[in-house]
Amino acid sequence: MREEGSGYDSTPFLDTQYAECHVERTGTVWTAVAHIVTGVIGSGVLSLAWSIAQLGWIGGPLTIVFFAAITLLSSFLLSNTYRSPDPELGPHRSSSYLDAVNLHKGEGNSRFCAVFVNVSLYGFGIAYVITAAISMRAIQKSNCSQDNGNEVTCGFGDGYFMLIFGAMQVLLSQIPNFHNIQWLSILAAIMSFAYAFIGMGLSVGQVTENGHAEGSIEGIPTSSGIEKLWLVAQALGDIAFSYPFSVILIEIQDTLKSPPPENVTMKRASTISVIVTTFFYLCCGCFGYAAFGNDTPGNLLTGFALYKKHWLVDFANACIVIHLVGAYQVYSQPLFANVENWLRFKFPDSEFVNRTYSLKLPLLPAFPLNFLRLTFRTAYVASTTGIAMIFPYFNQILGVLAGIIYYPLSIYFPVEMYLSLGNIEAWTAKWVMLRTFSIVGFLVGLFTLVGSIEGIVSAKLS
Repeated sequence: MREEGSGYDSTPFLDTQYAECHVERTGTVWTAVAHIVTGVIGSGVLSLAWSIAQLGWIGGPLTIVFFAAITLLSSFLLSNTYRSPDPELGPHRSSSYLDAVNLHKGEGNSRFCAVFVNVSLYGFGIAYVITAAISMRAIQKSNCSQDNGNEVTCGFGDGYFMLIFGAMQVLLSQIPNFHNIQWLSILAAIMSFAYAFIGMGLSVGQVTENGHAEGSIEGIPTSSGIEKLWLVAQALGDIAFSYPFSVILIEIQDTLKSPPPENVTMKRASTISVIVTTFFYLCCGCFGYAAFGNDTPGNLLTGFALYKKHWLVDFANACIVIHLVGAYQVYSQPLFANVENWLRFKFPDSEFVNRTYSLKLPLLPAFPLNFLRLTFRTAYVASTTGIAMIFPYFNQILGVLAGIIYYPLSIYFPVEMYLSLGNIEAWTAKWVMLRTFSIVGFLVGLFTLVGSIEGIVSAKLS
């Protein structure tokens, strides 16, 4: 028995009539923009000032624009893979990234891709736990400093706040599927704009107060060339991590109504989203570096911990927490669907896996309760929280995640699917350009991965 309302199916070539009719798709270009902005403007934006500080005034902004262009090209390639071109399959939709890979590149490639997709989604969960805890701790530290003086250490550590965030996610993770969280995405997108504006405004105010812009062409000086090399690698990883929505693009596209064709709407939404986010990234990153120069913190808002209008910084950090509550779900729901649908396929007769009960509490609407969903999702949230508590290294974790997942999910598979979809012959101009694009992406991804792993090792030993 299938759970009613499930918007995902990872099994190959699902029944096309079921695929077309089991969920009413009502999404528009603006709901898609809300989903994308929720998934993109998150923990990554807080590290961009630090990244620009490593790369300098020329390299930093150009790198942000470079990754924005890559992301937009990747989203255009992916959006064309949503529907099957095979007349024998009929009007088949790809309900997930893995479904698209399976459709265009076969089951073997789909299983290989699944490793990166699930590592990606899982890694985002870890990063968001770390970031939310940093913001909650910053609120506590700010209030404590105002009440007791700057030198007083009080309150709880980051681990305590990670547990609070994890408890919230245990409850929200019982939301059945991606189609049920549009309201959460819209709220989270509003929060992301709020704290991005506040971070940008605080940075502008700091530059005005200083009377000049800090920073230099070469970025923060280091004691050796090899140290600079590793920091540049981490900075590239942090910027790459700031554009992570390729992995959820197909899921977002699967919420769109048609006509117009879903790929047309998705390209418009992607273009709007990348332009908006890049504008905020450049403003937050550049103004943050201009405000702090060589003292630019890894998390921008922590630099304003002693700001005289501490309530404004507290509000910005609260917006981050609310945003990440939604972003965690945006990235976790596809992984939940992948695992749960696979288990339903393997154990079609299991009541534990397939049966859904209606839970009615006083004064609340009836809620669908499934024991697989309850146990698996609770264990998932607990594991992301536990790993975040063991490795609470913000910038390095972002860099490692980008190094592992950026190339395969944002470049390799979109290029390979597009080549197969268009039957593009080898050594044509388009083939050469796409292959060059793929090779360059691989080298950049490898560089960021090695540098970020070195950063974690150094942080753990220090």
